[in-house]
Amino acid sequence: MAEYKEIHGTKIRSYTTNPDNPITGEVWYNETDNVLKFQYPNTTTSGSWRTGNNLNTARSIPGGLGIQTASLAVAGYISDNTAIVEQYDGTSWTEVNDLNTATRGLGTSGTVSGGLAFFGNTPGSSTSNKNEEWNGTNWTETTDGNTGRRYFGGVGVSAEAALAFAGESPTTTEIALTESWNGTNWTEVNDLNTARGRLGSGGIETSALAFGGDTPGTPSGVTNTESWNGTNWTEVGDLNTGRDNIGGSIGASNTSALAVGGNESPTPTLSAKTELYNGSTWSEQDDINTATQFYSGSTAGNATLGIVFGGETGSNTAATEEWTGAGTPQGAWTTINSLNNAREGLAGAGIYTSALVFGGEIPPTGLTGDTESYNGSNWTEVNNLNTVRRTMGGAGASNTSALAIGGWGPSVYANTESWNGSSWTEVNDLNQVRAKIDNAGCGTQTSALVAGGANPTATDLNNCETWNGTNWTEVNDLNSAGYGLAVAGANNTAALAFGRDQNPGRPAATELWNGSNWTEVNDLNAARSNIAAAGTSTAAIGFGGQNPPGTPRFTATEDWNGISWQETADMNTARTSAGLGTSTNALGVGGSVPPYTGVAEEWAVPGNITKSIDTD
Repeated sequence: MAEYKEIHGTKIRSYTTNPDNPITGEVWYNETDNVLKFQYPNTTTSGSWRTGNNLNTARSIPGGLGIQTASLAVAGYISDNTAIVEQYDGTSWTEVNDLNTATRGLGTSGTVSGGLAFFGNTPGSSTSNKNEEWNGTNWTETTDGNTGRRYFGGVGVSAEAALAFAGESPTTTEIALTESWNGTNWTEVNDLNTARGRLGSGGIETSALAFGGDTPGTPSGVTNTESWNGTNWTEVGDLNTGRDNIGGSIGASNTSALAVGGNESPTPTLSAKTELYNGSTWSEQDDINTATQFYSGSTAGNATLGIVFGGETGSNTAATEEWTGAGTPQGAWTTINSLNNAREGLAGAGIYTSALVFGGEIPPTGLTGDTESYNGSNWTEVNNLNTVRRTMGGAGASNTSALAIGGWGPSVYANTESWNGSSWTEVNDLNQVRAKIDNAGCGTQTSALVAGGANPTATDLNNCETWNGTNWTEVNDLNSAGYGLAVAGANNTAALAFGRDQNPGRPAATELWNGSNWTEVNDLNAARSNIAAAGTSTAAIGFGGQNPPGTPRFTATEDWNGISWQETADMNTARTSAGLGTSTNALGVGGSVPPYTGVAEEWAVPGNITKSIDTD
């Protein structure tokens, strides 16, 4: 039998910590944790939508150009046509110079530094052949097109080259006409095989797709798809779901595009469906968060990193959603070794290779002070808390340094205990007794924060306290009181609080702490309480929970990028749990399914993942 060295070219070596750059598949011995470890790549992939910051002005049927992190939303419809233009920098929208002519249902090409807005519906005319060029600052009218139209396909990645096809004519009849722009003039080229309007589109002037829409004699959306090679249109694989008013202009070529939302047929129904075209067939992807029609997308975007904005959900919307496409690495949950003692209402601290969980309740036995330490492979029972309790907060950087904060037992506690790697010591109390702060503590043993919770009469709290290693200090309150909320943060100067119980009616609320004040930011997609947290104020995950208390638990995981939440891979076991770690490597431990559980799961985002080898 071949030896390890013969297979991998190196001996098993010992390190006090993990090596900086291990070879994939290499095994080493970690002297601190007393376990063998190895590294492997995580390759789980899927696509998903993330809610971004809203447009300043809600509207439907705008034009869009640019990419996911640099886009323009051009004109559209409010209560009438508008000329308003807004620019997106990947975070927020800012109004810039207006189009010269208020227009809706227009086409676009280009980027934020140079583009084109063409045709559509202008005041006093059902259709338009007007054409305006953007130089990064201003719009200038330029050569008109040959045939006025609205609700058509418009694609291109510059101001010098664009394609306009299909749409509705002045008599609202669907047309098949195609025109090409060379930077100076529009020229009629070969028609589509099937006339249509209110369609989706993607690609560039020499490689485009036309999909869905209304065709003559059909009152609702079709599945037909056609591919443009720069000269001719060819029928290719149909959409899975026929629809019109599709979010358009998302795709790099005739081999890669997205069809987003719209109005489904045969019964007109707002759609949340997303389909991806791979050059021959359409495949269903994760739905967009809100079913919408009359979106716009950015013409220079692609099916891997796309964006849609505006549209109609029954009324005009200002919503923005960002697409991270299939093939882009996403995180995944793996079930690992369970706790020795299953329980609910426990707290946690540390990271995924060096964790501590403590306290909780084991129905019907009652409260426990049981503490368990995790080394990346196994859970080991260590010394108990001095005061048995449940729904306390936890903070700490490892299994040798942690805080147990507040909690509920025969009474509501202000007790704080400090863990030194072998035993718990009582230190200075909180100013406010509080419980139901399961995941509402964050930071380290010397720089921690706790937010919200409930007092002895079960009244929701919004007051917060910070810990400097010796004392607790009351600081500015949350905007919304609540218990069962989660807090993520590396210290007491920057944190994120999200989710809470139903009493304030704001179970999806998210607030950001800058060391002085709390500011409301984008809400969770799934409202819930008793949610678990891991990470920091700029990169966090929230997982599990319930809504309202006592109802079935969630498996949902959401990822926070510093701006907004994005739904991602579900947990294997729906529950409330203790959460700890980072946004890329976290643990969800114990909790209530119900009944109570000792199940532990590890969250890992693709990259090189380090694991311990269980030699038992």
